[in-house]
Amino acid sequence: MSDVGNQSCLATAEDFTSFLLCVFHSLEQWAGLGKAEDYLSVMEYLLWVFTPLAVVFILPFLIVILLYLSILFVHVFKRKNQLKDAYCNNLWDGARKTLATLWDGHGAIWHGYEVHGMEKIPEEGAALIVYYHGAIPIDYYYFLASVFLQKGRTCHSVADHLVFKIPGIKPLLEVFSVIHGPQEECVRALRAGHLLGISPGGVREALLSDETYPLIWGHRRGFAQVAIDAQVPIIPMFTRNLREGFRSLGRLKFFRWLYERFRLPFAPVYGGFPVKFRTYLGDPIPYDPNVNAVELAAKVQQAVQSLVDRHQEIPGNVLRALLERFPSRHKEE
Repeated sequence: MSDVGNQSCLATAEDFTSFLLCVFHSLEQWAGLGKAEDYLSVMEYLLWVFTPLAVVFILPFLIVILLYLSILFVHVFKRKNQLKDAYCNNLWDGARKTLATLWDGHGAIWHGYEVHGMEKIPEEGAALIVYYHGAIPIDYYYFLASVFLQKGRTCHSVADHLVFKIPGIKPLLEVFSVIHGPQEECVRALRAGHLLGISPGGVREALLSDETYPLIWGHRRGFAQVAIDAQVPIIPMFTRNLREGFRSLGRLKFFRWLYERFRLPFAPVYGGFPVKFRTYLGDPIPYDPNVNAVELAAKVQQAVQSLVDRHQEIPGNVLRALLERFPSRHKEE
């Protein structure tokens, strides 16, 4: 019937405009475009439903972008000064200061980042800083920036071997003195008088911990042996609301199996929420020649757990952490 109607319409068209209207009407019916409005309504609904989900998975990639912008800056800085001895300490200090300023500004603006207990970081001399590892340890990046800007010190760091496989990241790791972490190399850095940061939980804690903030250290005590061999104090560290900023789906069985079987940290990370971050430094645990690595590791774990118990409301809540950006929501203990 529609074909007959269209032919009749074309046959009775009085002018060119009427003829074109009939042609467009025929094409609309032939292509089924009469339902286009329904399709658009469905697409609009799906866009409304999935936009928040897309946002929370996209935001973590912004951190990766910032990391690569940092790498780009190092490359540019090195190229600009290659005729002036590119590996001179003063030149790299300039690069560190610029990058530290960028990260410090990002932390202040996006998370209202604060450090409580910075006076516990020595002005000179070595110390081992042991911290809780978030899904993305962005709080540690902010902390490194704060230490450099406030103390004028570069804190060496121990990173998982997977970090060193990221394409193009080597110059940034060199500038900020990131090492793979053999015990001998850690001891050597501490004996040279440097600060050194390490997370015993590492990637496992990043993936498998959650908003209840369990410490997933297993039987790791190598960090304690490093402190004993170097005869340095250990400073425990924890950041409030870290899991509310970024969360991982690593506790799902599939991603947990993937990591345990292949050591592949492919669990999706979502978040990027501008929650309040406060980093707390505990009292230094001094070197004691009468304490072995097992006892010291347990003592340090208890110290970090004490910071969690004191400063973190469990389970963590994203909305509550967002409201802490307003001063009236949180009183310092």
